[in-house]
Amino acid sequence: MVARLVIAAPASGSGKTTVTTGLMAAFTGAGLTVSPHKVGPDYIDPGYHSLATGRPGRNLDAYMCGPELVAPLFAHGAQGCDLAVVEGVMGLYDGASGLGELASTAQVAKLLRAPVVLVVDASSQSRSVAALVHGFVSWDPEVRVGGVILNKVGSDRHEALLREAMEDVGVPVLGALRRAPQVDTPSRHLGLVPVAERRTDAVDAVAAMGEQVRQGCDLEGLLALARTAPPLGVEAWEPGTIQPLRRSESGGPGAEHPVQEGAGWGRSAARRPVIAVAGGSAFTFSYAENTELLTAAGAEVVTFDPLKDEQLPPDTDGLVIGGGFPEVYAAELSANERLRKAVAELARSGAPVAAECAGLLYLARSLDGQPMCGVLDADARMSGRLTLGYREAVAVRDNSLAAAGTRLRGHEFHRTVIEPGAGADPAWGLVHPERRFEGFVQGGVHASYLHTHWAARPEVAHRFAGACAR
Repeated sequence: MVARLVIAAPASGSGKTTVTTGLMAAFTGAGLTVSPHKVGPDYIDPGYHSLATGRPGRNLDAYMCGPELVAPLFAHGAQGCDLAVVEGVMGLYDGASGLGELASTAQVAKLLRAPVVLVVDASSQSRSVAALVHGFVSWDPEVRVGGVILNKVGSDRHEALLREAMEDVGVPVLGALRRAPQVDTPSRHLGLVPVAERRTDAVDAVAAMGEQVRQGCDLEGLLALARTAPPLGVEAWEPGTIQPLRRSESGGPGAEHPVQEGAGWGRSAARRPVIAVAGGSAFTFSYAENTELLTAAGAEVVTFDPLKDEQLPPDTDGLVIGGGFPEVYAAELSANERLRKAVAELARSGAPVAAECAGLLYLARSLDGQPMCGVLDADARMSGRLTLGYREAVAVRDNSLAAAGTRLRGHEFHRTVIEPGAGADPAWGLVHPERRFEGFVQGGVHASYLHTHWAARPEVAHRFAGACAR
């Protein structure tokens, strides 16, 4: 089984992302194939992980996918790798609100049987660091804290005091990092600015993180610790168990066909349904497994950029518009009138359209006063309020993603509001932690603020691909 480490911290803001990304870059630079992972639903950090390793950043979320899928999803992403590095979320023991350890970094570390490296913001303390680390080490005996990286160390003298204090804890110090402005990454209203929006600067920042970690951390000691992780004893999750579909040129009900090896894909032959997936700087939030599931279901997935492309990909049968920051690019998205009209025409035709958060805003009539696609009779705007948290939801009626009564878990993360917040046929009935209707079902369109991870419910991808095939 692949060697692995979980990078955790006592609290948010300790430097987990910088250290994790730096470790990934340093180990990749040393010739190892590194598998990047992130605890929780966050989309942005995995972008930096992917840049550091050259592999898709993958999420491990025990709330949305269930604890039983954490290890199989990890094994799926880590296949063929020398080392896996998992970035935690918030503080080590912080999980889903009111649900104990569920979805915490500690729970994921236990599910992966992985040693934990604690990143401690050592600024403004010296001997107290020992008491802090001792508390985290002793809180849960099932969590194995195998080392500490001291971050934001002020000087050689400061480092010496910290190391001396740590001698009484019995946990090795595997790194000490100075404050370094060149590794800082800019933030805004929802966290770090995504890689796709600052590609050149992000490449430089990741390189600086890797160099800082290479100079300040004991890479051999960290790798030796990672190799102490025992075998997981689980089968890797696989998306390819879904029966693939083909769409005939005639379309219509009953136009699905099983895959025929060696069949030609001319205009008269059955073909795979084409599902266009929005990408580019405005739509950066997606889970790799969602696309893998659509491909396994027989779809041809084609990415397009609503900021640049004036038409949808040829022969588009369905559309997926995930999350991102359309509010930052509202003027540019609005200016691409030809694509807005093409999206509206596709939606009016009854083709399946799945939109999450940013996609919901793009389908609205307007966003901050800028015209959008006008598929939904609703208007969106920025607000001063952050809506954030896990949700449990039930499909209110049959739609292109789910049959009525389907229950799943997701999360909301936005500073926008849309009015009205739900259509005559809502996408979801939220049942926890609050009860309300949310989103829109309209013809083949399913639009909602709720982000979902389809690995938890593979039938969602199967249903959507099937609708596109018809």
